[in-house]
Amino acid sequence: MKKILILSIIYLSTISCNKLLEEDVRSQITDSYINTPTGLEDAVRASYSYLKNFYGGSENGASLSVFGTDTYTNGSDGGNKSINFYDSGFDARNGVVTNTWNDMYIAINACNSVITRAPSITGMDEKLKNVRVAEVRFLRANYYFLLVRMFGAIHLSTTETQGVVKEAKRSPVSDVYKLIIEDLDFAIANLPTVATNYGRATKPASEFLISKVYLTRASSAAKQPDDYSKAAVFAKNVINNYSFRLLDDFAKVFDQGTGEKNSEVIFSVQNSKDPLFIGLGNRLHLYFLMEYDVAALGMTRDIANGRPFKRFRPTEFVYTTLYDKARDGRFEKNFKRVFFCNRAGTITTNNGKSVNLKLGDTAIVVSDIEIPTAIKRNFNYNFFSPSQYTERIYPSLIKYLDPQRLNVGDETGSRDFLLFRLSEAYLIAGEALMMSNNGAEAANLINVVRKRAAKQGANSAETAANQSAMQITPAQLNIDFILDERSREFLGELMSWFDLVRTGKLVERVKKYNPSAAVGIQSHHVLRPIPQDQIDRTLGGKEAFPQNPGY
Repeated sequence: MKKILILSIIYLSTISCNKLLEEDVRSQITDSYINTPTGLEDAVRASYSYLKNFYGGSENGASLSVFGTDTYTNGSDGGNKSINFYDSGFDARNGVVTNTWNDMYIAINACNSVITRAPSITGMDEKLKNVRVAEVRFLRANYYFLLVRMFGAIHLSTTETQGVVKEAKRSPVSDVYKLIIEDLDFAIANLPTVATNYGRATKPASEFLISKVYLTRASSAAKQPDDYSKAAVFAKNVINNYSFRLLDDFAKVFDQGTGEKNSEVIFSVQNSKDPLFIGLGNRLHLYFLMEYDVAALGMTRDIANGRPFKRFRPTEFVYTTLYDKARDGRFEKNFKRVFFCNRAGTITTNNGKSVNLKLGDTAIVVSDIEIPTAIKRNFNYNFFSPSQYTERIYPSLIKYLDPQRLNVGDETGSRDFLLFRLSEAYLIAGEALMMSNNGAEAANLINVVRKRAAKQGANSAETAANQSAMQITPAQLNIDFILDERSREFLGELMSWFDLVRTGKLVERVKKYNPSAAVGIQSHHVLRPIPQDQIDRTLGGKEAFPQNPGY
């Protein structure tokens, strides 16, 4: 799956673009190529490549799912701050919104091309063909699931589109969910339990996704009475019916390289170190880092510490309130807060002391607690208490750091994006059971994740005490606890905005925990604006393809 052949279906794009057409000519791939077994295989591989557009290949996915939430606000740099501020710059002409909409429909049409053409292709084993169609139906379901959660009623297309199409309409949310579930039912029935090539869609990945779909639909306008029960059943299938297991150490889930292919990963978006096939790569290593690379702090930019774009900064809620730091090890394992000198010399620390730093000396400490000024003046390094955090100085998320990049300026990264993890199956099942008034089983499932998260003690007795303290009772369960637990486990993993909207908590928790976003956020921000380009190019304009309320 690493060597994705994107150009084989570029001509299938629903969006007219001269650059894409030029690339198609250069590739010398004809329209009839996809009608061959080899062409279909390449088209299926290419359908996976569009996952990267949202999951790490650019800022877009993170900007639409991390920004403007209870857990992340803006750093100092970047042009997408309006998404966090919910101000007038976040409108129907916003480039992030437009690009994401277009990317998803290009991806959907790539999937539709396989679905449309597969029946007429000869010379290919029918069972294998069915598996390939099931793969792209899994992918199409995911692309539509992203769209319906962000935009609500959207245009539905289930067959290949070629040429210019000006007619479009917004189908009801219920119809979108119906198609998503039909696609995933087909995928579950036809995909193997274990992929022939790592990275392909599987039956357990499809069961995971449909559990999340049911959980989300359960609180939507399209909700059905059995949505929560179905979400729990499919999530527990993933937990109980396959060989997945939680790793003993939360941090090990994100070990780069072979560690990313671990027993906890149900489905991931593949990336490669090979410069021929890296494509967009995974760029999330750029966006969650503080500005450490300042000579006055005894540091210069290097590969190990990353290239800090300073886009996403954790809210005060994250580093002061979210974690039980005495018992929960995930705070320490999520954040990098100490930097060691890689630029020797004499500096004046931020606390006013002149020190001579040698290579390897502690240069920066980003503390999660306040220390009296008189004590800080004795430190032979820069010490930042929470009250000294700025848009440039704050705890840096570890899980996307990419020390295997080729050089210090490299923006692409080779990390896989871990899209579905087993720990989320436990939390999906737990939430669904809680909402079904089965708090006892819900707490048991959530406690599996919390036990793994417990801080390791100095000895086994202390570790056991931490594990015991991390256990919750059914009485402690409510939707805010679920959201907090999901944030602790999946911080920065492109879920926050979706979780807040799904649970009806977006406005409340943003106002409570994100002061930069609190001023601008309004009730209509539970949906993103329909791109103006889409409205303008639709025959009949806004009457045929109306804008979401409030934009």
